[in-house]
Amino acid sequence: MLSFLQRSSHNLLVSRTLQAVTHSYYSTQMGKRVAVVLAGCGVYDGSEIHEASAVLVHLSRGGASVNMFAPNVEQMHVINHLAGKPSEEKRNVLVESARLARGNIQDLSNLSVKDHDAVIFPGGFGAAKNLCTWAVQGKDCSVNEQVKAVLQAFRAEDKPIGLCCISPVLAAKVFPGCEVTVGIENNDKYPDTTGTAAAINQLGCKHMSKSVGESHVDEKNKLVTTCAFMCNAPIHEIYDGIGTMVEGVLKMA
Repeated sequence: MLSFLQRSSHNLLVSRTLQAVTHSYYSTQMGKRVAVVLAGCGVYDGSEIHEASAVLVHLSRGGASVNMFAPNVEQMHVINHLAGKPSEEKRNVLVESARLARGNIQDLSNLSVKDHDAVIFPGGFGAAKNLCTWAVQGKDCSVNEQVKAVLQAFRAEDKPIGLCCISPVLAAKVFPGCEVTVGIENNDKYPDTTGTAAAINQLGCKHMSKSVGESHVDEKNKLVTTCAFMCNAPIHEIYDGIGTMVEGVLKMA
């Protein structure tokens, strides 16, 4: 019985110590103002919902205040997520993103770098279809002018930029020579990473192989990237990896 009580006391002490360390870290992040840029609603034609939610949860836990934005443009196309096929309807990126933001979202043209300490771009095909044309043109794609201006403005102010899943290709197009990750190359758990990494390298950037639970920090360009659903992993691993990205962004902000 004495041994059991001693073990219980030790475990309680460890738990409270970890809680104190976590609280101490997040307390230092209070007051960070972070912009989150969405690309619609739904993995196949907009922002990946779980990734966007994970970003918001980790920012909330980190004590950051968040403003959400999206470009007021028509989606490249609309995908019926049940059938997995294109639909004939047309949808607006800002209007669809409002679903994720619970209506509290602004036109990307209103995003002021002066009013924010960092910006984060969740992934999903919308990042490669609506924020740029990577989904159809690969490394030869063009980036939405407002998106490009936002990325350049945060870089000019030396403020951190977080990107996950496929959205790191935005940085690869806008910042020559930057370092990003979209997962681990030549690994079956990361089926689209090898080709995407090759295109990133062809742009003169450097792809860094990182697991789903990790993020890569490009100190020079203040970029923090993680692969998220570029990996076929359980959702909690996606969530944790995005947490490392958000933590890295908040530390730099």
